[in-house]
Amino acid sequence: MTATAAPTVLTARAFLLDMDGTLVNSDAVVNRVWRGWADRHGLDGDEVMKVVHGRQGYASMALLLPDRPMEQNHAENAWMLAAETADMDGVVPVPGAPEFLAALSGVPHALVTSADVALSTARMAAAGLALPDVRITAESVGASKPDPEGFLKGAAELGIAAADCVVFEDSGAGITAGRAAGMQVVGVGPRAGLHAPDVVVQDLTQVRVEPMGDGTVRLHIG
Repeated sequence: MTATAAPTVLTARAFLLDMDGTLVNSDAVVNRVWRGWADRHGLDGDEVMKVVHGRQGYASMALLLPDRPMEQNHAENAWMLAAETADMDGVVPVPGAPEFLAALSGVPHALVTSADVALSTARMAAAGLALPDVRITAESVGASKPDPEGFLKGAAELGIAAADCVVFEDSGAGITAGRAAGMQVVGVGPRAGLHAPDVVVQDLTQVRVEPMGDGTVRLHIG
């Protein structure tokens, strides 16, 4: 299904939400940290930025420096996560995110992010957003997006079948993960439209949540 052919109303029982680019606009920090990393390794910053969104840092490094031992990627990723957690300048909510999360009160939903606990907690706080009760972070999984593990774990923790979940994602890696998990995918923002999610929104102001009272939720797009 292409984005243009997608229905304007989706039905689900649970929602699995990426953080960066979906609920929180952290592009300013991500650009600062990763372009600095690219400079240190003699890589083209624009090419690096095409890879890093949606993945855990070590997985991005493995793609960008394929001959480097994975132990070095994990070690440098820990340093990068600390640098990102210490830098909240320019971190803001995606338009409509506060209202969207408020509308999900009482509806099964989970945060599924490639960030670790410290970074996700700090960024959600910086954006003034409440953390969902169920959170799947970097510590929760053995494989980074585009592997579907995180979304499948989120659905399992919520007790909802994967086919009854809708994923919200901005990145190619995340959209691929959601589709691999057998879930419908709403793409958020300009990056998402390049990766053929089921439907694309500019931001979360274009999404309305309508609980139906029988455990299902209608998601109105547009």
